[in-house]
Amino acid sequence: MPLIATPQSQHFADALPLQSGASLRDYSLSFETYGTLNAERSNAVLICHALNASHHVAGVYEGQANSEGWWDNMIGPGKPVDTNRFFVIGINNLGSCFGSTGPMHANPDTPGRVYGADFPVVTVEDWVNAQARLLDVLGIQTLAAVMGGSLGGMQALSWTLQYPDRVNHAVVVASAPNLTAENIAFNEVARRAIVTDPDFHGGHFYEHGTVPKRGLRIARMIGHITYLSDDVMNEKFGRQLREAVLGSADGYKYSTQDVEFQIESYLRYQGDKFAEYFDANTYLLITRALDYFDPARAFGGDLSRSLQRATCKFLLVSFTTDWRFSPKRSREIVKALLDNQHDVSYAEIDAPHGHDAFLLDDPRYMGVVRSYFDSIVKGVAA
Repeated sequence: MPLIATPQSQHFADALPLQSGASLRDYSLSFETYGTLNAERSNAVLICHALNASHHVAGVYEGQANSEGWWDNMIGPGKPVDTNRFFVIGINNLGSCFGSTGPMHANPDTPGRVYGADFPVVTVEDWVNAQARLLDVLGIQTLAAVMGGSLGGMQALSWTLQYPDRVNHAVVVASAPNLTAENIAFNEVARRAIVTDPDFHGGHFYEHGTVPKRGLRIARMIGHITYLSDDVMNEKFGRQLREAVLGSADGYKYSTQDVEFQIESYLRYQGDKFAEYFDANTYLLITRALDYFDPARAFGGDLSRSLQRATCKFLLVSFTTDWRFSPKRSREIVKALLDNQHDVSYAEIDAPHGHDAFLLDDPRYMGVVRSYFDSIVKGVAA
């Protein structure tokens, strides 16, 4: 029997102060919950999502085919994060395009117009503050665990610093304490592809009835390359041609514009699909949030000092072929935690899938997470 997911929404009238100095009022957060909150309210697990994911973390929507949550292999009855034992919460971040208030929603300060490019810049810390407000509404003071991969892992780490007394465990997967210059560069190229699309109209494309699909396609193609390892791309596609060309002995079309290689076809497919459902302003906002995240910045770049505030136990997981968020970056966090004598477990998984490995069914990875959550249950029961 599949886990049935039910989307929910919570409106907040009070303004949320943002790190930029701006604030957001009359906003809503979309979320889903799975499992049952125990009488002590001690078994809640918050799942933080990455760039193009949402609050739909697990299960399926009733009557909708192919509607599995983005981490359905990880979360559910009998799965590593077992919803028979935990009350799991997925929250869609502000600025997203999957239900929570974002650039495509009405701006209360300009009646009759949507935010568009006027939606305020949001940070990881802003998202965590908004998530904390929702937990207050749900009556949850302390989380058994907060968990996320990639950008979600940054949110999990930030929870331990912003609300150290509200988190017992943090599970940070395929993440980093900040972005490298190379990662910021990838984000900037993707953003430039979007903002230079003639259909972008300075971020107010909604009013023009257009969508900057060309820019979104390129942004997604750039991102997708960084999520895969070289080995996976070679194994899946190699130098395979999309189709042979009659009259050419070697199969090449000898064209600079036609799609010839299978990898080209795959990337264009991913770009086309992404451009149909993702919002361009959301892409700009979320990649900027990635760029800005750097808890050590307020401590002169000293990560160990910045992590002194954390009090919970940690599990960090990285993947050997993940070059976007390499194991080296996870080991930086581990070292900083150990410098403060925090309780930390670390698993470096030898997996060929690159950054996308955190979403896949590697048995060693799943086993590590399952074992860790088994240990959390003992603490919850105690």
